[in-house]
Amino acid sequence: MAISPLTSPPHEVLENMPWDDADLAPPNASFLYLNQRRPWSDQSELLELMNIIPETPDVKTFCFRTASNNWFNYAPGQFVTLELPINGQMVYRTYTISSSPSRPLYLSVTVKAHPDSFASRWMFDNLQLGMQVRAFGPVGEFHLYNYPADKYCFISAGSGITPMMSMTSYLFDRGGEMDVSFIHCARRPSDIVFKDGLERMAARMSGLQLAWIVEERDPHSVWAGYLGRINQLVLELTTSDYFEREIFCCGPEPFMQAVRDVLNAAGFDMDHYHEESFQTPVLDAEAANEQDYDDVIPDAAIPAAISFLSSGKSIAANQDMTILQASIDAGLNIPSACQFGVCGACKVKRVSGETHMVHNGGISDREINEGYILACCSRPISDVEILY
Repeated sequence: MAISPLTSPPHEVLENMPWDDADLAPPNASFLYLNQRRPWSDQSELLELMNIIPETPDVKTFCFRTASNNWFNYAPGQFVTLELPINGQMVYRTYTISSSPSRPLYLSVTVKAHPDSFASRWMFDNLQLGMQVRAFGPVGEFHLYNYPADKYCFISAGSGITPMMSMTSYLFDRGGEMDVSFIHCARRPSDIVFKDGLERMAARMSGLQLAWIVEERDPHSVWAGYLGRINQLVLELTTSDYFEREIFCCGPEPFMQAVRDVLNAAGFDMDHYHEESFQTPVLDAEAANEQDYDDVIPDAAIPAAISFLSSGKSIAANQDMTILQASIDAGLNIPSACQFGVCGACKVKRVSGETHMVHNGGISDREINEGYILACCSRPISDVEILY
């Protein structure tokens, strides 16, 4: 029996392939060159659950792919907002992406089932392989691409490890020199998410140094790592050159405050410190006017009509009314979650007219250039048409 060698098409064949022709790719093909696929679009494609990985007793990783075999394009550290059908209503929750864009055929979120979180508990109890959900994003400014550096220090606690896992996996897959000090804090050793995977990477990449800090030992087990909480002594012992590093921090707010206190007390240049937080920014009306782009100040006395093209509905509004509020008054249901321009769930396309948007990272410059806006934080400056 002849055995055919596994080979790629000749170089000249690759160069002449019309990769942008979607007709080349069979609609249900499982194996395609990446250039035969298209980037995932949250406006038109659902995510299909392909795997559920138990990480710790109360943490699971949910892995998704696109039903159309398209690929995911995001920066390590960004997040998505999932639309979950809970008790007959759509509930929106934001989760950091724990996978790496260097492996673009799937996207994963790692979720901790907090006792008081009904959405996360619903995911644990109801999501099954093959189910499809809608997601919005990816968005967020807390990612590596914004802060390129030769040396990094990642500091996390609890489920705050998820963006750090994405960043570390990306740097590992990229190959070459890698200089990362990774400090993670947990209650017990058994609560450390991704411990085995990170240690396998560290065993293969000398530039990745790991430090685990726990508050207490697990019963009937040996623990040789640090006991206690993050402090300046631990930082000095694990990362003596932290003054030379770009520092990323993610975890509960009291934990991040403790890290900031340590760094400020040491005289660290906080321009090189970055943290992830989903808390609503404190921004009163006067401050918002001061931060408006192009000094635009919406005026409630100036009328502006808003037309929703897909539904055929129009509403008389004014410059101070958000597109989201206008859609609610018109009896429409634009998906929304955070209400302050972070999650990206309410992204819609403006077809005509002028709007004013003050967002908090929930939309990219590319999307803005393509005409998309966030309905929750966009106001009509003139009569506008919205594709919804």
